[in-house]
Amino acid sequence: MKKSFYLYNSGQLKRKDNTIRFINEDGKQRDLPIEQVSDLYVMTEMDLNTNFLYLMGQNGVAVHFFNYYNFYIGSFYPREQFLAGNLTVKQSEFYIDSNKRLQIAIKFIKAASSNIYRNLRYYNGRGKDLSYQMERIQDIKKHLEMSKSIKELMGYEGNIRKEYYDAWNIIISQDIDFEKRVMHPPDNMINSLISFVNSIIYTRTLSEIYKTQLNPTISYLHEPGVRRFSLCLDISEIFKPLIGDRVIFSMLNRKQITEKSFTKELNFLHLNKKASMAIVNEIDKKLKQTIFHKDLEKNVTYEYLIRLEAYKLIKHILGEKEYEGFEIWW
Repeated sequence: MKKSFYLYNSGQLKRKDNTIRFINEDGKQRDLPIEQVSDLYVMTEMDLNTNFLYLMGQNGVAVHFFNYYNFYIGSFYPREQFLAGNLTVKQSEFYIDSNKRLQIAIKFIKAASSNIYRNLRYYNGRGKDLSYQMERIQDIKKHLEMSKSIKELMGYEGNIRKEYYDAWNIIISQDIDFEKRVMHPPDNMINSLISFVNSIIYTRTLSEIYKTQLNPTISYLHEPGVRRFSLCLDISEIFKPLIGDRVIFSMLNRKQITEKSFTKELNFLHLNKKASMAIVNEIDKKLKQTIFHKDLEKNVTYEYLIRLEAYKLIKHILGEKEYEGFEIWW
């Protein structure tokens, strides 16, 4: 079974026949059969060459790069294997038609806000008084369908997020003062943690979209831009509360992540290696968990749920079945 591999030690990545060869700074070698690799995460400085990238491209393996501060730099995205011209045209048509675009964008936010609400309801049932935030989010959700533009919709989404983040100081058992979401750059340990976890969800979404016929640069909620796979931003909105936020809450409340997990002198921008490895391990475990899918009537992993979201969007664009974003029902 294929899986994601995270490389935290500096060294070299080379091609050895049909095998990935990693050579660390001490000269020790480790070989990874390409058949076992879903995608690669390079979390440190690494030397590689075009021969290695050619092997990745041949086998459809995406390589995601992060810097010293655990900031996502970018991805090597292999040449499309499944891209279909007619679907790309249809994707573009749904973006150009402002009403069709808005309806898809609304579905993304509806699903994301429902999953946010479920997170609050989960902790509210465990002794955290989140009734005010839950009520506020339900009130704001009523306005989503009435949005006349993407800008208006994003305004409602921002209000939902504000109420949600206001609840984090209640959910998290550690004494952490988290006032608001700040991204560029993160200004405290919680914002650094959110940015890192969201980047992992984003890149996993990119890897799953690659396995479908969708073009990841054509999006509906987020504006398509230069040098970014904006459709991944759209779809990952649904799964950040479901996967990323739940990992964050769990690890903070179990004190697996504390202030000591960060470099205080760098304003908590740098997550240490041990903590970073622990986080990606928890995310991987979450992605490999299964749930019983009501429509498919079988167990599927959280990871496969992301790909199913892409398949649902394809059916909507082709006129086969109206898209509905994935919402937690438990």
